[in-house]
Amino acid sequence: MKQKGGISRISRTYGLLAGAVCLTLGLSGCGVSYDTTSPRSAREHAASGAEHAALDASVDCAVAKCVALTFDAGPSENTPRLLDILKREHAHATFFMLGKNHIDKHPDLVRRIAAEGHELANHTWSHKILTKTDSDEVRSQITRVQDAVVELTGTKPLLMRPPQGRTDERIIKICRELGVAQVLWSVTAKDYQTTDSKLIEKRVLDQTKRDGIILLHDIYRGTVPAVPGILAKLKKDGYTVVTVSQLLAPATPEPGKVYRP
Repeated sequence: MKQKGGISRISRTYGLLAGAVCLTLGLSGCGVSYDTTSPRSAREHAASGAEHAALDASVDCAVAKCVALTFDAGPSENTPRLLDILKREHAHATFFMLGKNHIDKHPDLVRRIAAEGHELANHTWSHKILTKTDSDEVRSQITRVQDAVVELTGTKPLLMRPPQGRTDERIIKICRELGVAQVLWSVTAKDYQTTDSKLIEKRVLDQTKRDGIILLHDIYRGTVPAVPGILAKLKKDGYTVVTVSQLLAPATPEPGKVYRP
């Protein structure tokens, strides 16, 4: 869709553009075609409409210089330390959680994440690549996490991050049916490749821009020690660290949409 007056920023990825985006984001499975919506576009569209969600009074990302902080594939034994850091720094994040060996192994951490004001989100039950999985199993991968989180916290996640960022029109349709939106990212430290916390910190800070979405993993040894430095530098540079839903507000995540800066 053509951008008009800076309000609409919905883009279609295809061909060489899709390949470039995949390389930038560290995604695999390039060459697919689907629509994405930027956080800024979602906010502006909601603000211009008659119906939109009540804005979180603590932050307005149309005014503040916001960036969303997200963690994939936990919770794990590293998560308590991460939560201590976030609490100390008065920062909130979105946790895209795995089911098998994570939610089912650390139910108390899921409850703590919710109790401390972070956003609970879905990263599938066992990290299967959804585009290579039959539709019934895709539904199971998503709904098992939804059900487990509801049972533990009473809250049903609105957001899902597909493993490795791989999605397509079939997955989008299933997500729409299941009531979840997909969230990709603009910043990746590739923390699965290194235990060097300083390198992880540098990679994040080098890539971060306003309205971005940072991808980290709270399962890797080098990641959590990098978080204090990341938060300190972001604060110094005038950023407000938010959850994905705060970044989108006053819009609410729309099932079936794929959000990507």
